[in-house]
Amino acid sequence: MTDHDPGASIAVNVLTSLDQIAPGDWDACACPESADGGRPHDPFTTWRFLHALEASGSVGPGTGWEPRYLAAELDGETIAVAPLYAKGHSQGEYIFDHSWAHAYERAGGQYYPKLQIAVPFTPATGRRFLTKPGHEATGMSALVQGAVQFGAENGLSSLHVTFCTEAEAIAGERMGLLRRITQQFHWQNEGYADFDAFLASLSSRKRKNIRKERRTAQEFGGTIAMLTGDEIRSEHWDAFWRFYQDTGSRKWGSPYLTRAFFEIAHDTLRDDIALVMAERGGRYVAGALNFVGREALYGRYWGCVEDHPCLHFEACYYQAIEFAIGHGLDRVEAGAQGEHKLARGYLPTQTHSLHWLADRGFAEAVERYLEEERRAVDEDIEILTAYGPFRKEHREEQE
Repeated sequence: MTDHDPGASIAVNVLTSLDQIAPGDWDACACPESADGGRPHDPFTTWRFLHALEASGSVGPGTGWEPRYLAAELDGETIAVAPLYAKGHSQGEYIFDHSWAHAYERAGGQYYPKLQIAVPFTPATGRRFLTKPGHEATGMSALVQGAVQFGAENGLSSLHVTFCTEAEAIAGERMGLLRRITQQFHWQNEGYADFDAFLASLSSRKRKNIRKERRTAQEFGGTIAMLTGDEIRSEHWDAFWRFYQDTGSRKWGSPYLTRAFFEIAHDTLRDDIALVMAERGGRYVAGALNFVGREALYGRYWGCVEDHPCLHFEACYYQAIEFAIGHGLDRVEAGAQGEHKLARGYLPTQTHSLHWLADRGFAEAVERYLEEERRAVDEDIEILTAYGPFRKEHREEQE
């Protein structure tokens, strides 16, 4: 298939609810690879995930995330969609622009509301311009033009596309958007047969440290289980909600997700979930929530009601690695930030975003900043990678 006749007209519609588009039409753009019944590459851009955010009140009125989904149509057929939101703040994004907002407002501008093409509260890389196969170039172009036009017509300061793919970042830059590079820590599966094979790729000191951490965690006085699909029960969500509230109040002031999100997740998303639960004395005391894609495991949330040495590392990092190896996944994306992940086999990896700023002078200043930031990030990644836990021989084999 090829892109459409350049003379044809594409209409880009703005939707205020996913109920205004059929799940099949959205997913034909978001995850065409799952038409065979398999997993989507990115579980977060599926209709069911984004709709769970909306239906649960995690996004919508009063949250600072107002849905303005884009749907591009050609001859009545939906060929591209994008999860667009009007934002009243910069929370829940993980690629930070607070300094941009402060600078713009000090100069007399109004930074908020702004536009954001993103999966709310989810720092996981994936396609953001969701196109049907055969419509990749024209679909993305229509969505970019539609989003920028919507921002300009409504007098909004900016558009931000966060955690897009590298290919989208390069294409967006060619369309005139500003490209930003940041970093996360990801674990890569080099075809390991099991966890011990992964450990064998590490330096002796790091290998011993991880074994010690795992022993310490396993001696917390209870059991640790990885649950998926129908193994997950309502009681697990009751416990995890308590963990999530504790983490959310400490990190963000209040949790991003509502209790209703986890109820909907149990009904519509549990096949996409790998939930680690630690139980002691008949009581769940800690847990970690992961989402499962076709090629990656995405670590999202951790929480606990009891503190036990190394239990966080076990639940969030080592259980995830074991799951990825056991299910033949290519990588684990363990969320935002955290250089402590380096010693546990998670290496720095580039992440990408795109930005449009309505004010030309402000855009030029940000562009100069991004050029300097890219150089600093590249240097940081090079230095951190050299300090990684892998044996020298293993690093050379991978180069």
